[in-house]
Amino acid sequence: DVQLQASGGGLVQAGGSLRLSCQVSGLSFDDYAIGWFRQAPGKEREAVVCIEGSDGTTYYTDSAKGRFTISSDNAKNTVYLQMNNLKPEDTAVYYCAADRLTSRTLCTYYSGSYYSRIDYRGQGTQVTVSS
Repeated sequence: DVQLQASGGGLVQAGGSLRLSCQVSGLSFDDYAIGWFRQAPGKEREAVVCIEGSDGTTYYTDSAKGRFTISSDNAKNTVYLQMNNLKPEDTAVYYCAADRLTSRTLCTYYSGSYYSRIDYRGQGTQVTVSS
């Protein structure tokens, strides 16, 4: 049974930091790209950043560049999202998802209504940034 368990969300003031974790089980980590997606109230789900389990190749969307860092610990089958200098517009539910794609493909083509086409999708973790 494949599971992706996102955790680490919370309430933080603007300028603060959070580290999200995505614990992956039931699949071969090296064969998948893992992506972080987020959905703010009233908005479509969007890709944030993705990483390939095989070699750590990353793809950052514009919303993540400069403030967010993705990393993985293959021994723990866990992907992390370090978020610094958080802004109120980062408030959203953050999800992790996995598919046999490149990180670039997962992040570029699977936002919005295409998110449901990703092979494995976890539950979300709420991130709230107060001003």
